[in-house]
Amino acid sequence: MEKKEKTKIKKVATKKSATEKKSAAKKVLTKKKDGVEISIVIPVFNEQENMEALSTRVLGTMDDYGHSYELIFVDDGSSDKTPQMLRDLFKKRSDVVRVISFNGNYGQYVAILAGFEHVRGEVVVTLDADLQNLPEEIPDLLEKMKEGYDLVGGYRKKRHDNWFRTYASKTVNWFRAKTTGIHMRDHGCMLRAYKRYIIDEVVKTRETSTFITALAQKFAGNPVDFPVTHQERKAGDSKYNLYKLIRITFDLMTGFSLAPLQAFTMVGMTISFASLIYFFVEVFKKVVGHHHGFGLHFAFVFLLLSVIILGIGLLGEYLGRAYFAVCDHPRFVIREILEKSEKKSSKTKSK
Repeated sequence: MEKKEKTKIKKVATKKSATEKKSAAKKVLTKKKDGVEISIVIPVFNEQENMEALSTRVLGTMDDYGHSYELIFVDDGSSDKTPQMLRDLFKKRSDVVRVISFNGNYGQYVAILAGFEHVRGEVVVTLDADLQNLPEEIPDLLEKMKEGYDLVGGYRKKRHDNWFRTYASKTVNWFRAKTTGIHMRDHGCMLRAYKRYIIDEVVKTRETSTFITALAQKFAGNPVDFPVTHQERKAGDSKYNLYKLIRITFDLMTGFSLAPLQAFTMVGMTISFASLIYFFVEVFKKVVGHHHGFGLHFAFVFLLLSVIILGIGLLGEYLGRAYFAVCDHPRFVIREILEKSEKKSSKTKSK
């Protein structure tokens, strides 16, 4: 009798633990007061060629997934038919679609920040509008999150960009890891899922940096990389050029670490020491009569000048950040918000 009772107790305990695991997994997607579990933020800028396919695929995927959600489009000052297409989409699916429109172009990461400030769900997903990442893989990230992760970051298994974009991205990834200590496999992949508290922390910082993925990674307690599919852009043009990639690199260098300034201090000390040795060598040559011309001198001077100018530029980046933080200029201006609520906002807002 005692053995049978012990066996029953073990079975009950096993069933209970299994039930607890399932309920813990379900808690990842809990409803807020307004009934939204998942918020999907998509920044768009002149994407009229992709809008119809993008909205159809995202809405179809999330309708089939079976969890309550909202789809937030942030129009970053588009000048083509994108704004009108977003209005038409809102009229058709105002039950889940919300549209935030800027008064101008502020950049992709600023658009994502604006979306973060308006999310309602407990889990937030970001996605690019170019359809290079598959909307159909959003549920895969959400299911991975149920394993206990608070950030699931997609990384592109096989990239379909040109050689410049591919190698520039790899260089920035390597540089980021070395200068900031933030380890993430692919900073450029926008298909990512975050727990709500990470997004709240990002919004609280009022950060001026455009490197939102790295900033969110800092606040994550248990992040994980997740392989996602990457396709060629089938319509529209890439919004990134050489200048924007350099801009992102400088944001990365100055937004998360003092390592660049410390590195320049070390470079300055090394050059000073080398200059002192060079001075004594030149004095010795003059004494023994082996002094020949000034070509090497000019080369050395130009080297020093280039290092000094680069250092001043880097220092200017830090001072610029401090200036904008003190002035507290608005990061973006919202021209209009379309959403299903008691009051539809069409007033200009600065944030």
